[in-house]
Amino acid sequence: MSSIAIGADDAALELKNLIKQFLQDKNIDVSDYSNDAQNDKPIYPDIAWTVANAVKDGKHQRGILICGTGIGMAIVANKVPGIRAAQCHDTYSAERARKSNNAQIMTLGARVIGPELARSIVNSWLNSEFEGGGSTEKVDKISYYEQAVSEK
Repeated sequence: MSSIAIGADDAALELKNLIKQFLQDKNIDVSDYSNDAQNDKPIYPDIAWTVANAVKDGKHQRGILICGTGIGMAIVANKVPGIRAAQCHDTYSAERARKSNNAQIMTLGARVIGPELARSIVNSWLNSEFEGGGSTEKVDKISYYEQAVSEK
């Protein structure tokens, strides 16, 4: 993993800093799009949109978005065509987000999980890759529906 975009709003800066350091300790390049790293103090929809587009455009292999619950960030990131963002609050869902759904972005809730669990979740997600197989047809169908919506 060579590059990850990270973004957090003001409700999640402490957890973001912990995860950012965790990634850097693994020698992963991290680009921070967070509320505290930007001069204009964007709100979470702006942060999620920017990170999701950076991943879609190939600037980063994956992205991690963090807000109070992870819900809002997931909703916004999934509005970007070609992006699959998954809210992950346990290691199994993080693993399956990658292996079954080929999610390029994970979202976390700073008010939902603690620091040790967050590290474990991120680690599971980092160590998982899309398995293809029976999941390929499902991910392809997601892309099909996404394309159908964009053509309307």
